[in-house]
Amino acid sequence: MITISLCMIVRNEEDTLQRCLDSIRGVADEIIIVDTGSTDRTREIASEFTPHVYDFTWIDDFAAARNYSFSQATQEYILWLDADDEVEEQDREKLLRLKETLNPAVNSVSMLYHLVFDGQGNPTYTLRRNRLVRRDQHFQWIGMVHEYLDVRGPYVQSDVAIRHKKKKAYTDRNLRIYQKRHEAGEWFSPRDMYYYANELKDHGRYEEAIEQYEQFWAWGQGWVEDRIASCQKLAFCYAQTGEHEKRAQTLLRSFLLSNPRPEISCQLGAFFMERRQWAQAKYWYEQALVPANQQDGGGMVDVASRTWLPHLQLCVCWDRLGDSERAFLHNEKAAAFKPDHPSILYNRSYFDKLRNQA
Repeated sequence: MITISLCMIVRNEEDTLQRCLDSIRGVADEIIIVDTGSTDRTREIASEFTPHVYDFTWIDDFAAARNYSFSQATQEYILWLDADDEVEEQDREKLLRLKETLNPAVNSVSMLYHLVFDGQGNPTYTLRRNRLVRRDQHFQWIGMVHEYLDVRGPYVQSDVAIRHKKKKAYTDRNLRIYQKRHEAGEWFSPRDMYYYANELKDHGRYEEAIEQYEQFWAWGQGWVEDRIASCQKLAFCYAQTGEHEKRAQTLLRSFLLSNPRPEISCQLGAFFMERRQWAQAKYWYEQALVPANQQDGGGMVDVASRTWLPHLQLCVCWDRLGDSERAFLHNEKAAAFKPDHPSILYNRSYFDKLRNQA
């Protein structure tokens, strides 16, 4: 059985830290908590779980804080979590089995990271993160914001899922960090440029975001999943600025890198639906359901675009094209995923009326 150090960086997490640590009980042989400046009960709560609570002066650099937390670990493997993460019981049991069965030659284990949930608690947006790594490989975190763990060597993709249960309100902290370094003339990696553009977009600064996304794309470097995602986000920015032809052109640009991803196809479908071009919209929603297009490269996955949403929109398209039977069938396929969705229930009522009129 391998041994595990759980390493975390925290700041003012009194509302979530106990829940997180309770959810991972029995998994870690050692817990390392690095506090970056809490003014609430975070340190007190952490001390109830471990004597290994350390201070780290915040320097606007998440990677530096995480690397410090890793440097305090003493066990064979390091597992990392954020204070607003949670491990459900079935995944805690999977972690315990993984601890017993993992080949110690494996350098890293990736796990699912569920970020957004529907009203029933089902994940709607998910990705993969490297969560468990061999300590003796001295893997380092890279990136002042939206940092990543630079791993190499033998790895395993596990089905363990971590659920992100964010309670804090989003702030402009990350944007301020990027702006400060950008204004100081610091060099940005392709990843930095991409995430800086994301922050600008999320704060409604679309013109600036467009400039950053276009520079990121023109550079021709960076993780392919980030480049594909940048096409979706850049298209959104062009939609907000009313440049709709550029919106469509940007989505199509992603095909230089991959088969049409369902997320891209659904956005193209929406583009044509807005123009009441039903045949073109139908084509793109059908592409979202093609198995060969549903590859997962480890980036963000929008579950809706790969399950019920294309069927729901195909229902509309086929109805507008005059084929109510096909429209009905797609509505029922959508219902298999979302039986209580208001639009699906409305469509059923609509089809019932059509049949009664026939």
